[in-house]
Amino acid sequence: MPTRTELTDALIALIPEDGSRITNGEIRAALEREAGEPISDGDLKEIKALVVTMGAAESMKGPGGGLKAAGVAPPIKFAAASASRTRRSGNGAGPQDRQSAEATTPSSPPPDPGDPSRGFSGWVAPPERDLDKAAMEKSLWEAADQFRANSGLKAQEYSGPILGLIFLRFADARFMPQWQKLKAAGGSERRGSREEDPNAYQSEGLLYLPPGSRYQELLDLPEGADIGAQLNEAMGLIEQHNSKLAGVLPRSYNLFTPQLLSELLKRISEIPTSLEFDAFGRIYEYFLVAFARSEGQKGGEYFTPPSHVMLITEVVEPFGGRLLDPASGSGGMYVQSARFVKSHRGNPAGDLAIYGVEKTDETGRLCRMNLAVHGLEGRIFHGGDMNSYYVDPHDAVGAFDYVMANPPFNVNAVDMKKLSAVTGPGRRFPFGTPSVDNANYLWIQLFYSSLNEKGRAGFVMANSASDARGSEQAIRQKLIEAKAVDVMVAVGPNMFYTVTLPCTLWFFDRGKIGTARENTVLFIDARHLYRQIDRAHRDWTEAQISFLANIVRLYRGEAVDVTLGGEEAQRWIEAYFGTDSDSASGGAPAYRDIAGLCKAATLDAIEAQGWSLNPGRYVGVAAGEDLSDEDFKEQLETLQEELEGLNAQARELEATIAANVAEILEV
Repeated sequence: MPTRTELTDALIALIPEDGSRITNGEIRAALEREAGEPISDGDLKEIKALVVTMGAAESMKGPGGGLKAAGVAPPIKFAAASASRTRRSGNGAGPQDRQSAEATTPSSPPPDPGDPSRGFSGWVAPPERDLDKAAMEKSLWEAADQFRANSGLKAQEYSGPILGLIFLRFADARFMPQWQKLKAAGGSERRGSREEDPNAYQSEGLLYLPPGSRYQELLDLPEGADIGAQLNEAMGLIEQHNSKLAGVLPRSYNLFTPQLLSELLKRISEIPTSLEFDAFGRIYEYFLVAFARSEGQKGGEYFTPPSHVMLITEVVEPFGGRLLDPASGSGGMYVQSARFVKSHRGNPAGDLAIYGVEKTDETGRLCRMNLAVHGLEGRIFHGGDMNSYYVDPHDAVGAFDYVMANPPFNVNAVDMKKLSAVTGPGRRFPFGTPSVDNANYLWIQLFYSSLNEKGRAGFVMANSASDARGSEQAIRQKLIEAKAVDVMVAVGPNMFYTVTLPCTLWFFDRGKIGTARENTVLFIDARHLYRQIDRAHRDWTEAQISFLANIVRLYRGEAVDVTLGGEEAQRWIEAYFGTDSDSASGGAPAYRDIAGLCKAATLDAIEAQGWSLNPGRYVGVAAGEDLSDEDFKEQLETLQEELEGLNAQARELEATIAANVAEILEV
């Protein structure tokens, strides 16, 4: 008989790569063929458990049981309402059912929910591969790998110069069409030709690139040229003609050989320049992860997934005003806000006033480059003592229309004593500082206190903050009683590049006081709504983002807006919210609670739940659904985070008691 290891390997080879189920019966039959003898129930269970423990598969519940590939969504896209419920609850679909589901076209409409009491079972979009992004990432990593292999430098030494050239590539892509247009137009007798007039570009929100700094010029430098010196000079020329970039661009190209720089220029020239997403932010994300992995590090900085940024923007709706991100990163929140304004026929440069703080100087410079390449300006303080806990360079209390952020989760070692002067009503930390060594509720209060009386905020936060106990619970209660918490969105795992953990999106609206939703909070469970990119990564499609955002709009009594998401989003909205014949809208989309998707909970109900802001406590599951393995894993991770917090409190209390006892004994 084969060894246990051999049978385990055989089972791994049997698991379908497309996310389809292999049932217990199929597993047993295959392993018995491999072993040449019957497999006991105990052996079968043990081998399955080994495969799951190894991360190669996920257990399936319901009749038939079995396994599926870990992190891969089943290839089913709502062939019918019953099929979607079957997939999530783990009820086995046979080969014929799978074949039928796979034949469903991506453009097929969502099912008619029929009885709304049946609820929402999920929306898994087809695993489409974005070829533009894939090509970009491949080209970028090949360029970075050349530096890693041939420069002998550390990642932090060569990442800046690479990003500087990527910046130049995108700036040049925006500059050249205007240059060609002005050159073709010629000049007047009075003003002459304007293709070298910086104002002709800056008035259009473009960077002026003087001769000697244009990408093709650098790409065409002859063999034997001192490319490093030329690049340093080019960056200096750009800063000289664009004051917003003073001191931002890298000047360390002399550290690299001409051959290496020439190859890098060629590689970066292959990056697409017409991408519709936040290309520069995406590049930053990719490089953070790639560099960290190449150095054997953990990748300790989180980058906000683009789909998260889009949803935050769609819910906050920054049509115009003062926008703050006190943990700016590469500036993705600003770029997406500008894109939102433009899509609604506004003028981003004129309608948005951008402010930010970034602790890391290098990242702050990257943010300013990102703003510049998108035709934006902002007051971004970075580096040095710029830590949002301790400094407030923008006098933020009550000053902003919008706050958007993805702060670092679960930061410790914050000196709470330094914050005593800014703690209390009307200050930066109005509800007090937590007793645990965790900064989550410092960030949450900063976002709240920075809003004016009508301001909105949207931010990413660790799941554990929604249910945290002790002093954090007391702060959360005060925040809820202040009636600013508007929407909570649960997000599933594998949405970040570097970590698998799920998260929660929080939304504040200080302008909801006096409205019909003053005493309610909207909870949305988006954990079963995603697109599976590959085994380890998920995101949301534009239609899915629009669907979620329009649930919020309906809850607020606003009109549906499918500027993002288009017809597909409209179909899903109408399927789930447009069939209420008793609504004031006469059958048009209108908000209602839907099991497994959304629930508008009263403050009394939230108090009854111990002031929890965990959507899973309120939304429930669709009729016939069971708790999935993934849901259980999320709950376990949240409990683990909470346990760590309680342990930290216990250690702090022990230290205090020990100090007090020592003081008494000394006396």
